[in-house]
Amino acid sequence: MKEGLLYSTVLIHVYPTESLPADIGLKQYRSAATLRKWRASSARIRTDRQGVAAVFNFATGLAIWCSEAMTLALVLFVAWRHNVRNEAYLYWGLGFLLTGIGFAMVALRGEIPSVLSIEAGNAIALLGQSAWVAGFLALDRKKIEWWALLPPAIWLAGVFLPWVNSDYSNRVVLYNLASATGATALAMAVAAGDMRRERTRIRLMGVFVLQGCLCFGSALTMALTLPSDIEATNLGGASAMASAFLLTIAFAFTCRLIMERSERHLRALTLTDSLTGVLNRRGLLGYFDGIQERAHNEQRQVAVFLFDLDHFKRVNDRFGHQSGDAVLTAFARMARQYIPNNIFGRMGGEEFAAFAAVADQTEAEAIAEAIRTEFCRLPISTGEAIVPVTVSIGIALASSIEANIDKLISAADRALYAAKAAGRNCTVTFGEAEAAAPAPATPSSTAGELVPTVDDQVEALRRMGTLSRAG
Repeated sequence: MKEGLLYSTVLIHVYPTESLPADIGLKQYRSAATLRKWRASSARIRTDRQGVAAVFNFATGLAIWCSEAMTLALVLFVAWRHNVRNEAYLYWGLGFLLTGIGFAMVALRGEIPSVLSIEAGNAIALLGQSAWVAGFLALDRKKIEWWALLPPAIWLAGVFLPWVNSDYSNRVVLYNLASATGATALAMAVAAGDMRRERTRIRLMGVFVLQGCLCFGSALTMALTLPSDIEATNLGGASAMASAFLLTIAFAFTCRLIMERSERHLRALTLTDSLTGVLNRRGLLGYFDGIQERAHNEQRQVAVFLFDLDHFKRVNDRFGHQSGDAVLTAFARMARQYIPNNIFGRMGGEEFAAFAAVADQTEAEAIAEAIRTEFCRLPISTGEAIVPVTVSIGIALASSIEANIDKLISAADRALYAAKAAGRNCTVTFGEAEAAAPAPATPSSTAGELVPTVDDQVEALRRMGTLSRAG
């Protein structure tokens, strides 16, 4: 009696009361044979408008996902409106918007034409995946690739086939295959960025790979087992819930990736000169320990270069401060190319500095002379005239063991003062002995090794050519 009442309750829950056959009474529920018969036949009954209530309620799941997608789309659109140069927010917002609209159309099946609910709704939802792919490509300043549109293309190419369009299970298989392609495209877009600097990308790519395997595995399982509509609904629902969970994790990793990138950008701003784009004094000094360690490992010397643009005040007075800024920017852009590893920065005003590990004094002078001679030939136009500019350079050298940043900068400053006193537009070098000596009360204009002669410049340029060919 209890078993019959229990099973009658289950039947009334799974099948609407009006759909039960009229000739089945309570006595028949007591029959174990009848119960087994109904249990076997229930798996074969297809869903229709009056029909069967599946274990997984698609309408409820889609409604929840649509509300979440629309909320995320709104947040991302606001973020893009705040920073319109970052197109990734726009594409991601469009992705969530399209996904929400597509799933809403799927949920309205029976209320709108089937072609809109099935063919168009799923295509729009998959187009949302394409927008997410475009967002990750835009995040890395890359052009949108053709394979970003594969998910909706695969769906539209297969859904109109008669044996797919007329069979619910085959449509679910096709959708999972298209979704697996979209997840693979997302993993490819994430992997296209800098994986070494942004370690979060590895985890994010792993989430998308796992989502692709899940969708493909679900499609393969259904293709091999040929499930009924109810089983296909439950399997597809479980796959959709797992994909939604993985997508939530991916969104969290994406937020972390953006936060880490923002932190790096803010750090870079604190270490970069806003006018020239090279390192500022603080950022430059932070590289000294690394240069000293490299020089020690390679058995080389540490060289400190100081550059001072000659008569820069006259440039500002005669041509204006905008022309002066153009001169500073042009020198910084040109000079950093000659410094190994671009360890070059602006100390303040018209003074710049650089650190390098060099083999000897000749190599250091070759680098300095290459910068000096190139800057003399560099045409800097103000729109009305060419600004004549030159640079004076002071160099200080020390062994990797005895290198001290304060002493080397002080020695390079004294060498620079000597270059100015020697007539400007030249290079003065302080070797290890002069750099290690204490600074005199009054800098000597004759101290250091002056490199203003033609023979010295030719030798320095030859040395620079040898170094460039060796590199």
